[in-house]
Amino acid sequence: MVESPEILRDSPEMVRDQLSDVFDLIDVRGLVSGGFSVRGDWIGRFDIHHPLKMVAVVCGHVRLTTDGVPAPIDLAPGDVAILNRRTQVVLEGGPGLGPATELTIGEPDTFVRVDDADCGDADVTIGGHIDVNPIGRALLMQALPPVGYVRASAAEATNLHAILNRLLDEVTGDRVGAAFAVRQQGQLLLLEVLRAYIAQNDELPPGWLRLLTDDRLRPAVSLMHDQPGKPWRLEELARAAAMSRTSFAERFRAVAGVPPLTYLNNWRMQLARHALRDDDARVGPLAFRLGYTSESAFSNAFKREVGMSPLRYRASVQNV
Repeated sequence: MVESPEILRDSPEMVRDQLSDVFDLIDVRGLVSGGFSVRGDWIGRFDIHHPLKMVAVVCGHVRLTTDGVPAPIDLAPGDVAILNRRTQVVLEGGPGLGPATELTIGEPDTFVRVDDADCGDADVTIGGHIDVNPIGRALLMQALPPVGYVRASAAEATNLHAILNRLLDEVTGDRVGAAFAVRQQGQLLLLEVLRAYIAQNDELPPGWLRLLTDDRLRPAVSLMHDQPGKPWRLEELARAAAMSRTSFAERFRAVAGVPPLTYLNNWRMQLARHALRDDDARVGPLAFRLGYTSESAFSNAFKREVGMSPLRYRASVQNV
C-alpha cells in the first residue's frame, strides 16, 4: 500500500528539508542544452547571456577565466562551475604543444547536441544555466560568489561525474525521449552541484543558503516554514533551537544576515509573491493565512517590500 504524501512527510524517518521548500518556491531549474568537443590546443571566448551560467567538464581539462575573477580556474573531469553575474568567459584546453585554435561557435550552451564526443584525447564541455523565477533570482545570486565551483574529486561530489556522463550520453545518443532525459539530468546536476558546494564551503556568506544548512537553527526555521502565519515570538523560536533568546538572535543574524522575525516576514512575502502568480488567489484569504490581521495590513506590508500593491504585482507577473 502506498502511503499518502502527508504521511510520508510526517514520518519520523523523513528529514525536514527547507532547501527543497525554497527550490520549489523559486522554481529553480538546471537547464542543459549542449556543449562541444575539441581536440588539440584551443581557446574560446564567449559572451554570457544568463545571470547564472553553468560550465561542466566531462572529459579532459579546461582552464576558465572570467571577468572580475583575477586568477584562472582549472577544471578537471567532472568539475562544474557556476558563473554568477559574469558577462564573458574564456575557456582554454589542449596539451599545449602548438598554437591554439580559436573557437567561433558561440556560447557552449547554444548547441542542441555535442558532436564527435568520444572522450579519448578530446576536451568535452557541457554548458547550461540555472533558471529561476523572479522571486528567487536575487536569492540565489546573493548566495553564490562570482564563480562557485565544485570538484568531482571531493567526497561530497561523488555523483557528479556519473551525471555528466549520462548527460553526454543523452545529448549525443539521438534517442527517443532525450530532451526529457536531458532536463531531468540537468535538475540532478544542479542539485548535486549545490549540495557539494554547500558541503565544501565551511564559511558560506550570510544568507538563506547558509541558514538552511545550519543544524542549530534548523528547528526554528522549520517552524517558520511550516506555520508562516503564526505570530511567532523570539522566545518560542529560541526554545525550539534549544538556545537562549540572546544567543539565538545573535546566531541567527550572523548566519542569515537578518534577525529572525525579519526573515519570517521575508519568507511570508516570498510565499505571497508565489501565490499571487495564480490568478485564482484572493488577497484577503492569503493575508490571513500569512498571519496578517487584515487585508489592508497585508497590502501595506507587501507594498513596502515589493514596491507595488498585491493586485498590481499579480497583473505585472501575469503579463510577463
